[in-house]
Amino acid sequence: MTSSEAQQSHPWVIDTNIVLDLWLFEDPATVPLRAALQSGLIAHLATSSMRDELERVLTYPHIIKRMAKSKLQAQDILNRFDEHHLLAEPAVKAPCTCKDPDDQKFIDLAVAHAVPLLSKDAAILCMKKRLFQSGVMLNPTEIPAQ
Repeated sequence: MTSSEAQQSHPWVIDTNIVLDLWLFEDPATVPLRAALQSGLIAHLATSSMRDELERVLTYPHIIKRMAKSKLQAQDILNRFDEHHLLAEPAVKAPCTCKDPDDQKFIDLAVAHAVPLLSKDAAILCMKKRLFQSGVMLNPTEIPAQ
């Protein structure tokens, strides 16, 4: 994504499970999000450690089986991630702390940029009120209009 596209986009933080729903499982619920990412309407903010996490998850046996069923390689998913994300620097620790340290980086980035966060992770879902108080909308139901 170019910097001019990012300036026209609404930045969001998308956790690894949602990334898998988008590019591996092709969950029907992600169709509007996928379209918004592909059109550049939404910019997927991600740090290099978020990409590293995705790369690690793609080696899990149940994910490998699913990729084989879908005739995808890990690199196909990583290429989709790379094509639709905007690299961000790691953020400072947010005032709200997640029980799962692996999820903290998503919270930190969303709070630092005051942008929506998409997640299905129970450790994040229980933080909805605290995230809102920190300027983060968790799992907004509407994709922004241009």
